[in-house]
Amino acid sequence: MATLTRRTTAAADWRALGTSVRLVTTDPALLDSCNLLLARHLAEVDAACSRFRQDSELVALDQAQGRPVRVSPLLAEGLAVALRAAAATDGAVDPTVGSAIGALGYDRDFRLVQEDDRPVRLTVRPVPGWRAVTLDRATDTVTVPAGVRLDLGATAKAWAADKAAALLAGTAGCGVLVSLGGDTVVAGEPPAGGWRIRVQDATGPVEETPAPGTYATVAIRSGGLATSGTTARRWRRGAHDLHHIVDPYTGLPETPWRTVSVAAATCADANAAGTAALVKGAGAERWLARLGLPARLVAKDGTVVTTPGWPTSDPAWPGPEAAA
Repeated sequence: MATLTRRTTAAADWRALGTSVRLVTTDPALLDSCNLLLARHLAEVDAACSRFRQDSELVALDQAQGRPVRVSPLLAEGLAVALRAAAATDGAVDPTVGSAIGALGYDRDFRLVQEDDRPVRLTVRPVPGWRAVTLDRATDTVTVPAGVRLDLGATAKAWAADKAAALLAGTAGCGVLVSLGGDTVVAGEPPAGGWRIRVQDATGPVEETPAPGTYATVAIRSGGLATSGTTARRWRRGAHDLHHIVDPYTGLPETPWRTVSVAAATCADANAAGTAALVKGAGAERWLARLGLPARLVAKDGTVVTTPGWPTSDPAWPGPEAAA
């Protein structure tokens, strides 16, 4: 039996976009230069797409009052990804949830949200809907109805990870792994045996065993793997335990699942499918299976359900490259 030899890798861990960042390269000598490119890329994404920066392009759309606005190619691309995800999930992932999430108290950096214990009133109210937003890619012009607030939180991190991995692998000519808060994508030549990723309830340091919650270590050689869940970004307001996954049909945070992990050709597709599964609730595993997407769903009671094609757990590997 052949013994797999692990290629030397190097990793960097830091924070951006309000979440953890992990970069791994198969050529240690290129880690620093790749990390600089990644930092610049994420700063550009933050300036374009952040819901929490008053100087971001996305927030500026709130002041447009329904007028067409010319936006940067970067924001236009981010909006296009969000609208495509909405169409592919029948509206389960919808970028017009901004006001609904704000009404739950998630209207600033998450660390500040946790410190605020003022009660909120939960009201059933559908979000305006993604079809109300128009985007002309020929001119990069977007029109958002007055009073509609966009939130790209369900798609922007995964899309940013996809763009970063492709950029770094193409520039450096080595294998790279980029993980943004559990949205993980790999590009270039992988290490022998593939990239090992630990799937768990909440993103954490790779050198620490997660607790509590179930976890599994799997391997991928290309594409993306994303975990969407309700365990990491939770807060309490009055009598309500809240999280950031909002059902566009009700405007409320309701789901029977704790986490959903999905593997797909891109991280953006994986994350959109995982978030949609949380919103769709019971029977989401059948929806994912019909799409041919390998997935692992964890119910609130800890029960684990997988769809066909989900990678076999590999606990014997000496250590994961990332935690998703």
